[in-house]
Amino acid sequence: MLTVTGGSSPVVEGSVLMARERTEVMQFLSRHKHSKKYILVHCTHGHNRTGFMIINFLMRSQPMHVAEAVNVFAQKRPPGIYKQDYIEALYTFYHESPENLICPPTPEWKRPSDLDLNGEAMPDEDDDGNTDAHAPLHEHVENTLITNDDVLGDPIPYDQQDAMRHICYQLFDLTPTGRGNAQFPGSHPVSLNRENLQLLRQRYYYATWKADGTRYMMLITTHGCYLIDRNFTFRRIQMRFPMKNINEGFHNLTLLDGEMVIDKIPSGLKRRYLIYDLVALSSRSVVKLPFSERWKLLEEEVIRPRNHERKQFESEGKCNPIYRYDMEPFAVRQKGFWLLSTVNKLLKDFIPNLCHEADGLIFQGWDDPYVPRTHEGLLKWKYPQMNSVDFLFEVGSENRQLLFFNERGKKKLMDGAQIVFGGDEDISSLSGKIIECCWDADADSWVCMRVRVDKSTPNDINTYRKVMRSIKDNITEEVLLAEIAEIVRLPMYADRIAVAEAQRLHQHRRR
Repeated sequence: MLTVTGGSSPVVEGSVLMARERTEVMQFLSRHKHSKKYILVHCTHGHNRTGFMIINFLMRSQPMHVAEAVNVFAQKRPPGIYKQDYIEALYTFYHESPENLICPPTPEWKRPSDLDLNGEAMPDEDDDGNTDAHAPLHEHVENTLITNDDVLGDPIPYDQQDAMRHICYQLFDLTPTGRGNAQFPGSHPVSLNRENLQLLRQRYYYATWKADGTRYMMLITTHGCYLIDRNFTFRRIQMRFPMKNINEGFHNLTLLDGEMVIDKIPSGLKRRYLIYDLVALSSRSVVKLPFSERWKLLEEEVIRPRNHERKQFESEGKCNPIYRYDMEPFAVRQKGFWLLSTVNKLLKDFIPNLCHEADGLIFQGWDDPYVPRTHEGLLKWKYPQMNSVDFLFEVGSENRQLLFFNERGKKKLMDGAQIVFGGDEDISSLSGKIIECCWDADADSWVCMRVRVDKSTPNDINTYRKVMRSIKDNITEEVLLAEIAEIVRLPMYADRIAVAEAQRLHQHRRR
């Protein structure tokens, strides 16, 4: 029996509780599918809050629109939801626009104390008579104060999170051992140094810009999308990803990799999720495919169908579209990758004109599989002044400032480290937090750049050593461009650049 009580926003209850209760309901139905056992959902009268919860369940369990779900409940429990703010909240949460929304009148049996002078239900009372401000949880409001540190999405129960972690490991073709299934499995690049710079000569690479955003993977399911942060924590968001064949419905168990950035546009600030890789497509792992094929699948199976549907909705129903893409929490775009021969333009022209911050380049092997965790062949080059390490900072006895990195799962003190903080920040308030630091050779000290609220552990000692090697080697922009100028003249690159150009011209003619 699910009891829906008063005292908090029904929208908050619907979004936070439904994750746990949907799981419990599905497990119950699975266990008792051959017996006549039922689930009772109730509030005081079994209409508004009850309807809100049941419609949320229907929306997350079956492919239907809000209007259909509202009508199904109304037929089973006449007159259905009779408070307009509940129904409006459902449309808002699922990014749909109501069509000819007419709520049924307040039932005659509703006790007089629940009626105002005009005989209508008081808008600030719930079924239990408790006053309540029914503010939509995901009301679409332009917010000019958004930052990379904002926490996005709704939390989910721990048991559901554990189940999703297991699903992700299956999609990665990984076998968890011990506490291994609690580790973020996403691929991590390594810092560019004089030694691994030679990989650009030995393998075929493409380049893209390194956005200074927040790393997220995204798991798409039929009952919602989930952002996965570096702590391997899942939070639910309401978004829509149709299949290439619209008759097949929506993606289920498609796993993306990307980063969240904040674009500065004329109207203000806007979040955008840049997708740069594909791990699984409709429950099928694609980690063993070369990057070139994964990137093409991402465009054809995920990005293009979504963009096509959005344009269709905008053209067919500008005043009242079926689904409001503009109400989603952020925009989505596929990140671009280019030939090494374009790196000069990437640095000189493209990055300076970006709407968000960038701190370097990423070099992606065009023929590489997806490698979980540290990928020695995935290279990152950062502007020398932005080469950084993430440390655990603590204030010890006698106000000693201490920096730690990870060594074999335990924190390791960096003896004699000096740290410089800018501004008037209370340094003691940073104790116990992860701080990103760059190295100032002239001052022989680390400089705190920012607090990493998206991370709960410092860099491993091996990462620290690679960054220090990169800092020591000091591959400047001039050194990098000179090296790439030689590489693109190699026969291997010259031939493949010619093929790529021919393919580009062929696709342009087809369009």
